[in-house]
Amino acid sequence: MLNAEFPAKHARVWKEFRATQPNAPIIAHGMNNTNHMLPLGRGLAAQKVYIRQTLDLIASATGIRPTGWSSPSVYSNGDTMQAMAAEGITYTIDQMDSDIISRLKTPDGSLILLPYPVGTVDMGQYLARMKTPADLETLWLDYVLELASEARADPTRGATTVVIGIHPFVIGTPDGAAALRRVLSRLKKADEVWLNDTEAILKAAGQK
Repeated sequence: MLNAEFPAKHARVWKEFRATQPNAPIIAHGMNNTNHMLPLGRGLAAQKVYIRQTLDLIASATGIRPTGWSSPSVYSNGDTMQAMAAEGITYTIDQMDSDIISRLKTPDGSLILLPYPVGTVDMGQYLARMKTPADLETLWLDYVLELASEARADPTRGATTVVIGIHPFVIGTPDGAAALRRVLSRLKKADEVWLNDTEAILKAAGQK
């Protein structure tokens, strides 16, 4: 996920960061997460303008116009999904209550909803519940491996999906990096688990 104002304000950091993952999908994450967020309560048109400006700024800085969206701090309202679709967004991770990929129809087009459960986002667990990276390691493994266990028990059921949210001030620490490395190592060994990015997941699900 990328805040649109970040590349210009921190050009050197962005250049170095992007060089490590030059082909990773970019999900638009609004202008920033503090003082330039979605204009909630100001109507559909205002949100369309905000989303369009976010996409324009990211495109000018990166050469890529994102088709994925995550609202800043995941704060949205009843107008947001329609505004996304109107401005060319095709998928969002604002859905935080499911493990199933779904489609939402709006008056301005449809959106693919990728599951982004509240429980798997490190920031909320760290700030609100004082969880350590070691706690998050256990939580992530329990969450994903339980879904894998359910898949083994019923191979005919549809695939489940979970997006894991990580932030540098939580998982970018030495103990956080170590915890994430152990999580990825363990999940790679699970036959029922496929680790990949949003674009690959959408393609595999026949949504690209």
